Amino acid sequence: MLNIRKSLIATCAFLIALSPQTILAADDKMMEDEKDKWDITNPPGDKTDITIDTTSGTWMSLDVSPDGKTIAFDLLGDIYTMPITGGRAKSIAKGLAWDIQPRFSPNGKRIAFTSDRDGADNIWTMDIDGDNKQQVSKEKFRLLNNPTWSPDGRFIAARKHFTTSRSLGTGEIWLYHISGGDGVKLVKRPNEDFQKELGEPIFAPDGKSIYYSMNTTPGNTFIYAQDSNSTLFEIKRYDLDTGETSTAIGGHGGAVRPALSPDGQTMAFVRRVRAQSKLFLRHMSSGKEWMIFDNLDQDMQETWAVYGTYPNMDWLPDGSGLVFWAQGKIQRYNMADGSVTDIAFRVKDSRTILAPPRPTVEVSPDQVDAKMIKFTTVSPDGKTAIFEAFGHLYKKALPGGSPKRLTSWNDGVRELYPSFSPDGQKITFVRWRDNTLGSIYVMTLATGSLQKITTEPGHY
Repeated sequence: MLNIRKSLIATCAFLIALSPQTILAADDKMMEDEKDKWDITNPPGDKTDITIDTTSGTWMSLDVSPDGKTIAFDLLGDIYTMPITGGRAKSIAKGLAWDIQPRFSPNGKRIAFTSDRDGADNIWTMDIDGDNKQQVSKEKFRLLNNPTWSPDGRFIAARKHFTTSRSLGTGEIWLYHISGGDGVKLVKRPNEDFQKELGEPIFAPDGKSIYYSMNTTPGNTFIYAQDSNSTLFEIKRYDLDTGETSTAIGGHGGAVRPALSPDGQTMAFVRRVRAQSKLFLRHMSSGKEWMIFDNLDQDMQETWAVYGTYPNMDWLPDGSGLVFWAQGKIQRYNMADGSVTDIAFRVKDSRTILAPPRPTVEVSPDQVDAKMIKFTTVSPDGKTAIFEAFGHLYKKALPGGSPKRLTSWNDGVRELYPSFSPDGQKITFVRWRDNTLGSIYVMTLATGSLQKITTEPGHY
């Protein structure tokens, strides 16, 4: 007790001893540190606004609202909504932050999405009009993406990225309460040095399991030369009650980007057929599979697909169809007749861009010392030396003269093997060029005149 009191007295004495100027200086430093903190939504540099007006887009993840009336999608790092029938898109998350992969909450009042607006990829939520953005996960290094809501709307599962000893990484599936927190690991890496892609989680409609994609090629390390006709990825099922993992869909051509129908009976997924990406459906009870669209953009099964192997897709709430992105368009598949139609959209918006830093990098200096001198020969009177450097012949008065080029040839010409005449008035050498081969020349040193003495090109 006495020691505690002494410590408190010493602390109080220290605080009293601090002058107002010292305290103000500390406050100023904290404010300066905060001021210097990188803000990804407002980085330093010259900014320019540009206009975009497009009816097509690249690599667009999308989701359908629970009432079936609205589509949310991402385009170039911003998130938009529009009517299910198509039309002019409304921006709900924009700016320099990278906002992608929107997912409606089960009650349709909130949207989960991936954003780096706090400096690193994390899971956020917002109202369907873009207001009231709230950060769910707060990772600084282990980045997250691909959020998926639990059916009761209380939790969000997402993929968390882990790097390995080769910098190539893998994923784990983590679960977060919508109010935030540290999260709970659900699906872990097989081991610390596992370098296979794992991600694209999606809750089953009954909330009892999570489906995800995983690279199942042999070994633990990333394989650069993979056979696309074999099984690269499988869709796995994680049972939330037992913690057990099983294979839901596999086979030749792999299986990625799972999307389960509202009744849980049909799984949409992407598979390779002769190395080309196709959209398939699988009846989960019978195992029957059939292709419904054969013109997808190429998925990323062979690459390091941190954000997923293909953009998010979603079913209509009544299970009557599937909405997905392909060939720059939002497509709608009709279960009744198997037809696929475009849902036309238009994005007329602006983007803020920054002039990239372009430091001046000296590729090579104007002058450089020759490190390798070859074919040096000295005139009979000992007053002149001729040598080769950088493919050309130079003449230098001995002992302290400055080197000077013998010729003015360039454009791939090389000059080799110099030799003085006995009287020192002339020099012979080989001229080489790759497309014309070699020739022997004689130069009169006093005048610089040249005479070609060979008639056939060759190696001299």
